[in-house]
Amino acid sequence: MKPVNETLELLNRHTSVRQFQDKPVSDELLAAIIGAGQMASTSSNVQAYSVIAVTEPALKAQLSALSGNQAYIEQCPVFLVWCADLYRLREAAAPHLQGAPSYEDSTENLIVATIDVALAAQNAAVAAESLGLGIVYIGGVRNNIAALSELLGLPELVYPVFGMCLGYPAAVNGVRPRLPLQAVLHHNGYNAEAALQQAGVYDGISRDYMRERTGGQSEASWSEIMAKRQAQPSRMHMKEFLLGKGFMQR
Repeated sequence: MKPVNETLELLNRHTSVRQFQDKPVSDELLAAIIGAGQMASTSSNVQAYSVIAVTEPALKAQLSALSGNQAYIEQCPVFLVWCADLYRLREAAAPHLQGAPSYEDSTENLIVATIDVALAAQNAAVAAESLGLGIVYIGGVRNNIAALSELLGLPELVYPVFGMCLGYPAAVNGVRPRLPLQAVLHHNGYNAEAALQQAGVYDGISRDYMRERTGGQSEASWSEIMAKRQAQPSRMHMKEFLLGKGFMQR
């Protein structure tokens, strides 16, 4: 018998929200949501992330322009910019090092910070949905990442990983089907044959979903959509930007 409880039901109802009511999110709600994010697991208690909550309309408009002109960034009452943050770690630890070398600029610490911010953000997303709010992640903050970082005053060793629109949903899409569990869950080793076979199964599921969602205007399968995506270079400036921000120095 498949386990069921309120938490599982909430998680399985998740869908991205791109239309928001003209209704503010209170400071108390925002604090509760970010506080829940802070309780996510974090590597060695480093807590290598920061969140910038943007509510000022003119600033949201600028961020939208830098992130692909996504209208819901302006429409949502709160736009959260989730940042990997090793600056705070470096500065807080420096007085205790007494001249000893420090490795916050290592590639491993970049990975740690990026994982930390993702875990915290997903905790916050679930908390928001439990309170009747909705979210959508915005990878577009990396489109013009240098200009966006300057606009928000991000110091060295801080970079915006993604944005998150937060607010009360005005419309909710149906839940997009995911890959079959058998494509994702492997037991005691990676089963390449099963992964690819199940990806083929998912192609059929995704065709049906796209046909229904677009009213028959598209029947593209998941693998077709992914092939098109992979054939286009995306944000090729990221390596140079991260190096310039002091990350991945060793």
